[in-house]
Amino acid sequence: MNMTPKEIVAYLDEYVVGQKDAKKTIAIALRNRYRRLKLPKEWQDDILPKNIMMIGPTGVGKTEIARRMAKMMKVPFVKVEASKYTEVGFVGRDVESMIRDLVNNSMNLVREELQERSREKIEDEVIEEITKKLIPPLPKNAPEEKQLEYQKTFERMKEKVKKGEVDNLKITIEVDEDMSMGDNLPPDMLKAQESLVKIIGIFNKNKEKKEVSVKEAKEILKKQIADKVINKEELKKEALKRAENGIIFIDEIDKIAATGNTRQDPSKEGVQRDLLPIVEGSTVQTKYGYIKTDHILFIAAGAFHVSKPSDLIPELQGRFPLRVELQSLDEEALYQILTRPKHSLIKQYQKLLEVEGVNLKFSEDALREIAKYAFLANEKTEDIGARRLHTVVEKVLEDINFNADEYKGKDFVIDSDYVKSRLEDIVENEEVTKYIL
Repeated sequence: MNMTPKEIVAYLDEYVVGQKDAKKTIAIALRNRYRRLKLPKEWQDDILPKNIMMIGPTGVGKTEIARRMAKMMKVPFVKVEASKYTEVGFVGRDVESMIRDLVNNSMNLVREELQERSREKIEDEVIEEITKKLIPPLPKNAPEEKQLEYQKTFERMKEKVKKGEVDNLKITIEVDEDMSMGDNLPPDMLKAQESLVKIIGIFNKNKEKKEVSVKEAKEILKKQIADKVINKEELKKEALKRAENGIIFIDEIDKIAATGNTRQDPSKEGVQRDLLPIVEGSTVQTKYGYIKTDHILFIAAGAFHVSKPSDLIPELQGRFPLRVELQSLDEEALYQILTRPKHSLIKQYQKLLEVEGVNLKFSEDALREIAKYAFLANEKTEDIGARRLHTVVEKVLEDINFNADEYKGKDFVIDSDYVKSRLEDIVENEEVTKYIL
């Protein structure tokens, strides 16, 4: 991933509106990761990632920025809620489970890449396997002319399978029985699980036979053949390496900060103490092997309405040296979010109603009105950022969504008067706003 900080910001601009300061800080952190990998091994080990603390209200793009970063860098990404670990009776998922989740995501990511690399080979084997099910092979001692005829028929059928002409036909295939259990068991239980699965595997060699359509068989066999084609050791090695450079997004970090009235709450400080060794750098056991957390990039995020970053224990604060503050979304930003992204909310609704044969159109002033009412609702009640747009647009389109069949083959234009008629009374009445928007 050889992108300059300016290019990284330009990439993030396509998906997240505004938040220039946050994007700039993140772009520099990412570029430093690239620079580190170009240094000699002894330097690489000593240069630790600069973890980031994002401070800002909900719905302003914190998670989206982190998710897009991971996608851009082709590294695994995990999002966890810090408050989850403080729940009463919370058993079975320790804080280390986020690392195991990261490794599982990394395995899936690398498996998909290796699968794509061997796509043609896998597809050829799938077609061959299905064709054999549709036209069983001749006995070995069959006459030569029969064998030639069979070969021609076989090739014709192969072509039909490839083109999807026989997708509806039923065939019987063998399916592996799924003996896997939870991936997030504690380390000692993970060992016991693996031993048990091995023992069951020795005694239970039978595969389950299942009748499926050719279309379903293509998907099932693709997975089975991919498992045979992909080099397991290469997969594991690359997945662990990617996970060690992955991104973990810890949301709601402010909920585990001990404020004045919760200063005596041991569970909150306990979670911070549990997070500390992972963020500082430790070795965690997973079902695929050991993983070092030293170079994972941790991004913590929180609204910090009640608490502040300084309420976290000093050791944890010190592990998040980069602080970025994300701004609340104003009316203009909400308008940009409605219209600018590639798959913006407005375009999504237009596509959905296209299915019903309705050509949905919005006038410019209607879009401005929607942004205005979303901004007002955020001001009057809880500020939920861009998520408010979903509620507002849904309310505006409620009637057309319900009566779409009456407008088949027609244009349906939404102007500012229509938006006002749907929203004005709701937004004016603060009590009603709380319940409806």
